[in-house]
Amino acid sequence: MNMQAVILAGGLGTRLRPLTEKTCKPMIPVLGKPYLYYQLEMLRQQEHRDILILLGYLGEQVQQYFGDGSSMGLRLEYSFEAKPLGTGGALKNAGKMLKNEFLLLYGDSYLPIKYAQVEQTFARSGIEAMVVVYNNRHDTDVKNNIALDANLYVALYDKDPAAQSGLLNYVEAGVLALRKQVLDYIAPDKVVSLEKEIFPILVASRELKAFVTTQRFYDIGTLMRLKEFEQYLEEARKA
Repeated sequence: MNMQAVILAGGLGTRLRPLTEKTCKPMIPVLGKPYLYYQLEMLRQQEHRDILILLGYLGEQVQQYFGDGSSMGLRLEYSFEAKPLGTGGALKNAGKMLKNEFLLLYGDSYLPIKYAQVEQTFARSGIEAMVVVYNNRHDTDVKNNIALDANLYVALYDKDPAAQSGLLNYVEAGVLALRKQVLDYIAPDKVVSLEKEIFPILVASRELKAFVTTQRFYDIGTLMRLKEFEQYLEEARKA
């Protein structure tokens, strides 16, 4: 049985303005459908049915469009944050709705891999968290931010990688597998960054390993990257 899938979709999308001035980032149109549709469809094709979407800015647009998910053969639930809480704060806010183990997808990153492989590797690992990483063989325009040791433990994570550029040889690909106990590190009702504040704790305790993929991801954080995702979809349709 597949793990619960959780999508972080509460960001402001400031780098996509003016597109996000009246539309939340997950609902930005891509070839006639909201970006989020493609993430949900990919999950559906891989037999993920139970999906929790964490929403913030203009998040009601998502619920109005997708409803309970039945039109796509899904069971959708929603968690709303009254104010921006960051990636970690959004997870803590949704704590009562989270399963003991779950797959976490960033709502602005599309990674077309078989998620069952990540789940199986994570289940065997016994650790608290696993992050999918990519070696940037095809430049994603997202800078490398992760270094691994010989056993695939994350040895270093730096969201501002300029000072560590020689050490960082992978980039976070927008997908993690987590155990709910990670929420114990997150204070309630606080703005908490999963990457900047919780990853270092997991790295220090050797509870964060990597799943390495050779498949590039498509991040829609900027207008240029959004166009690249459109091109990917157009080429996929021709294949």
